[in-house]
Amino acid sequence: MPKDTTGRTEIAAAQRELFAKTLDRMAQKVAEDEPTLGVEFPHVTAADGSWIRMPASLSAGYTGSAWSHGNWLCGFWVGLLLASYCTTGDRKYLMWARERMRLVAQRAEDPNTHDIGFIFDSSAIPGFHITGDRWYGDIALVAAGKLRARLVNTRRGAYLASWGPLDDPRGRCSSAIDTMANLSLLYWAADYSGDGSYRLAAEAHADMSAGAFIRADDSTYHAVEYDVISGERKRGYTFQGAADESAWSRGQGWAIYGYVNSARETGKRSYLALAERLAAYYVKRLQGRQVPPWDFDAQGADAAIKDTAAAAVVSSALLELGRVHPDPAAAAKWNGHGLAMLEALCRDEFAHEASHRGLLKHSCYSKPHNEGVESATMFGDFFFVEALCRVVMPGKFRPLATSPMPII
Repeated sequence: MPKDTTGRTEIAAAQRELFAKTLDRMAQKVAEDEPTLGVEFPHVTAADGSWIRMPASLSAGYTGSAWSHGNWLCGFWVGLLLASYCTTGDRKYLMWARERMRLVAQRAEDPNTHDIGFIFDSSAIPGFHITGDRWYGDIALVAAGKLRARLVNTRRGAYLASWGPLDDPRGRCSSAIDTMANLSLLYWAADYSGDGSYRLAAEAHADMSAGAFIRADDSTYHAVEYDVISGERKRGYTFQGAADESAWSRGQGWAIYGYVNSARETGKRSYLALAERLAAYYVKRLQGRQVPPWDFDAQGADAAIKDTAAAAVVSSALLELGRVHPDPAAAAKWNGHGLAMLEALCRDEFAHEASHRGLLKHSCYSKPHNEGVESATMFGDFFFVEALCRVVMPGKFRPLATSPMPII
């Protein structure tokens, strides 16, 4: 489909109306929920549709042998407040976002997790883009420094350790495919600060992950354990998939999203080609569906459990892939897939009922841990709204970033 100079993709009027109405309803639900939250943040929904909440201050870390990710979803709520402002123009959302950001800001110093990428790429970076207030930008830059510091150098290259103190060997040797979606914080920090080392760290991780996480069939491991000296992969495994060798659909989504962003930010055709291979595998495994199962290889009754959060992540990624792809035919193909996924989420999965406080039903946070199964999740809702904003108001919620060098 043709695009104008702002990056807007021409779509059917009915489709655009559906997306705009969905954003309006999102803003209404957010305004209804914000006064009820106190100092906590939405996490996932309970069986009755109410939000299970957590304080932003809950940090990642080990308790004995048990690892807790802490509250890595708090920034997404700030992002929804900012998107609501972009949708409505009502400045109450800006006030709420700034006050929420004060609670989230303390996590910028968290030294134990890659998830500070998710926390601040979804909150402080849109906040800076929308308002121009460097208070937001400076918070994000602190977080980017903590993420860059997680770089582990080996003989084969360097990767970002995903969790745990870097002096703990359990965390130092491990990385997760989710980290690919956190690289956006580093690319942004390089431009904001003028310090190219952030970009070098992101590219090093993208290169190392391409060799360690992607299987011969273009599916991905959830996590990899490295030999910290040689850089060889010792094993691939999972925490949230059905099995170590299965294809966890959201993990595939994180990989697609991360390599699309890496292609956009570096201009490297190799990242673009890899994003297309990963996306082709995902679309093939959908078998005509728009929403994937939580794991493409789940068996029995578990195979019927969907993950709308994965669909939201991939929809947003494919819309961006369509925007930046230099080949018009390929751009139209990927954009078409992204729009079809987004329309299905709006028509079939959006929680219109007042009793269900999240936006997307049938998200799956972690089936192996029986947490947030058949619920809404804050990250699923955020990437759903990000995708809607890409179509309805391109460049307003996030900048229409361009590569330092065009992808050719």
